[in-house]
Amino acid sequence: MTLIFIRILLRYLAAILVTRGLIAPDLGEMISRDPDVAMALQVASGAFIAAFAEGWYYLAHRCGWAK
Repeated sequence: MTLIFIRILLRYLAAILVTRGLIAPDLGEMISRDPDVAMALQVASGAFIAAFAEGWYYLAHRCGWAK
């Protein structure tokens, strides 16, 4: 289910980048339709969320918020 949301996010991101003239339309289409790009973004977002959670846990213990 997450992969579906990632693909939708990639389509909107590619559309924004194309309309601003930052990337070519062909590259925008490749980004929004390539399943490998979507899978890489899904893995990266999972790693970011895990790192954020671990950082928050460390901060909570350091500041005495955790019980």
